[in-house]
Amino acid sequence: MTGTPAVPKWKDQENGVRAVDFETGAPLCTLTLFVMEGERAEALKVTVPQTGLPNGLAPGRFVRPVDLFASPWARIFKDQLQEGVAYRCAALELVDAAMPQGATGPDGAAA
Repeated sequence: MTGTPAVPKWKDQENGVRAVDFETGAPLCTLTLFVMEGERAEALKVTVPQTGLPNGLAPGRFVRPVDLFASPWARIFKDQLQEGVAYRCAALELVDAAMPQGATGPDGAAA
């Protein structure tokens, strides 16, 4: 499920330079996805080419990442190790998911 709207990813925000896909030149965007498994949820910040964002994408919509790829990274900054995982996908597909009976959607409507 999407947690935030897609926002531009910047290579150099001060100078207004957008980050672009190396292969296609498409501008990149980032958004937060919530991956839910049982009673557990994890937030992932995912980078997607702007051309891979479907019409109607909004927070609370269920999506399926296409070609999701995880890249572990690490760096040393001020003598401290920083590490994480960067997520990227080629596109997002909207998914119509049935909600459990009695549940409410992001707009408060009952399922």
